[in-house]
Amino acid sequence: FLMSNIQSVVKNLNSLHDFELINRAIDGDRGCFAEIVTRHKSTIATTAINMLGDMEEAKEIGQQVFIRFYKSMHTFKKESKLSTYLTRITINLCLNHLKRTKIMQSRSLELKVAVHQTSEHFSSDIENKELVNLTLQYLNEKHRAVLVLRMIKGYSTEETAQILDVPSGTVLSRLKRAMDHFKTILTNELKYEG
Repeated sequence: FLMSNIQSVVKNLNSLHDFELINRAIDGDRGCFAEIVTRHKSTIATTAINMLGDMEEAKEIGQQVFIRFYKSMHTFKKESKLSTYLTRITINLCLNHLKRTKIMQSRSLELKVAVHQTSEHFSSDIENKELVNLTLQYLNEKHRAVLVLRMIKGYSTEETAQILDVPSGTVLSRLKRAMDHFKTILTNELKYEG
């Protein structure tokens, strides 16, 4: 009986729209907030990892995203999808984090490059993901954010502009520069010939 009740509650939560979950969470339903976290944690995690290049820092940012949203969800206007809103929070927290840790990050990056340059080549999917994340760390924050949102997360130009609060034309020009710089880094800095 208890198990069927639990399954029924989970099924009901799964069928609710994000906005309904938010309304119930605002009214104190913790299960609804837990469902929001379950639905969106993967997107938040991959965005943070792509922006920061470090799993532990990404986990910390992910927790901050949901804490920040929990504290402010009553002000969420529901003008955009929840995933877009949470991604905006993620990007902003990552950009703030990157500004605070720029010096430490450049030292860490030099070490990573030295390690990667001693390996023969990048062949497996895991190594390719690491290579992409490493290359992303060379880009300035504005170009990195556009590249992560458009090319890795698959947001449209308009959605990316909304998340970053910039015009669509700015997204397009930053994306072009980011792609050019990304290719240059792969070839010249990391000596990747794939």
